[in-house]
Amino acid sequence: MKLLIAEDDTRLLKSLLHVFERNRFQADGVTNGADALAYAQMNHYDGLVLDIMMPEMNGLDVLRQLRSKGINTPAMFLSARTEVYQRVEGLDAGADDYLAKPFSTTELLARVRAMLRRKDTFTPDLLQCGDLQLNRSTFELSCGDAVQLLSAKEFQIAELLMERAGTIIPTEQLISHIWGWDADVDTGAVWAQISNLRKKLNAVHTAAEIRFVRNAGYLLEAKA
Repeated sequence: MKLLIAEDDTRLLKSLLHVFERNRFQADGVTNGADALAYAQMNHYDGLVLDIMMPEMNGLDVLRQLRSKGINTPAMFLSARTEVYQRVEGLDAGADDYLAKPFSTTELLARVRAMLRRKDTFTPDLLQCGDLQLNRSTFELSCGDAVQLLSAKEFQIAELLMERAGTIIPTEQLISHIWGWDADVDTGAVWAQISNLRKKLNAVHTAAEIRFVRNAGYLLEAKA
């Protein structure tokens, strides 16, 4: 799952990115509303976590513009504005949830997971491709009784491949989805993670395999 975090307090932003990444989310961070709007329009995100009081454009206006353009990515506001009318204003702007600052990390993660479960395109915690399963709660890849625990990057790649099983995913899309569109990462990093993931597929003795299509990208195939 990939999130966009918009928070003008750089220390809090760094902390939020750390929390989400430790919990197997891929997250991009921005510190102002203009960047939040640009990132949300240019990239595919599974969820948005937005501060309201930000420079250049506040979070309410960011979300209103996104909704007016038909971008329905689930969104949550994090804000110190705690009056009832302020929370209502946030929800009316198109937010799925509103969490007041200060907040607990466990509640934030629970709220984000609940928000993502309400997506129209929500996929269950257990993804299936042939005889292969990926548990999105435990980050385990399994086939029958054989189980392998995935690293964060391995999990993010496996999740994307399984969500789009049978579809070729360009290497550039893997890089932008896993590392971020502006990351200084080459195709060798993707190959290394795919190589590790293939070893774990072999370890669980699945018939599914990751194929590389020259000049196109990677795909996960379920074989009989």
